[in-house]
Amino acid sequence: MANVFLGHEMAIRLTCFGAVLAGVAAWELFAPRRALNHSRLTRWPSNLALVALNTAVLRVVFPLAAVGMAGLASERGWGVLNILSVVDWLAVLIAIILLDLAIYAQHVVVHAVPVLWRLHRMHHADLDIDVTTGARFHPLEIVLSMGIKLAVVALLGAPPLAVMVFEIILNAAAMFNHGNVRLPVAVDRVLRWLIVTPDMHRVHHSVRKDETNSNYGFNIPWWDRLFGTYRDQPAEGHQGMTIGLGVFRGKNNLRLDRLLLQPFLNLKNETNED
Repeated sequence: MANVFLGHEMAIRLTCFGAVLAGVAAWELFAPRRALNHSRLTRWPSNLALVALNTAVLRVVFPLAAVGMAGLASERGWGVLNILSVVDWLAVLIAIILLDLAIYAQHVVVHAVPVLWRLHRMHHADLDIDVTTGARFHPLEIVLSMGIKLAVVALLGAPPLAVMVFEIILNAAAMFNHGNVRLPVAVDRVLRWLIVTPDMHRVHHSVRKDETNSNYGFNIPWWDRLFGTYRDQPAEGHQGMTIGLGVFRGKNNLRLDRLLLQPFLNLKNETNED
């Protein structure tokens, strides 16, 4: 059964991506959490163009991709899980959890290291936060992230099925927790112990640096609580908080060409340090 799924990896991933994107986008229309400062027509063309561009870049730079690396590691016995001969179902579970931890750690690092923050800040420079923000990353950051992911997959010896499932969950979770969607407060309070909710992650997109440097998780919410980076609510509330950065506030910065140039702009006194 696993081989059947792996044989249709791209089709399954694209179907899941499209379904979650459409579902969260519809939810945003019928139950938005915040009023948007800029229309979808202003922001979405550039954000979605980045999805297409990043997909093409990854195909050129990394033809093997993460699932392919997992298959190679399995064939050659690379990685801790293969060396220890961990039973299949447990290896899948362990790999998914540790891959998520690696993504959390990477996220913390790109906020802390100035040269990496330059790549990542484009994600934070969106003037609203919605489902498309979850896929809005600079191509250079996407390449770096995939390189790290390939190394982690090889070191872990993550099973191909685990990597495929993780990639689907990661994409779906990113679109969900960036969604401009309303959840009942009681539901959010319980749900954020199990997954990263939109209200939990929205704090991370605050213009306030102490809030930007919190709630780094994408899938599993435990890492923020465990490592002391969890923040329950924004200081000014979800309706009063300002989304984005103190820089790149102009509407023209939403254009694709401006987004691609952002890492190369050296802004005086611009830093992500508290």
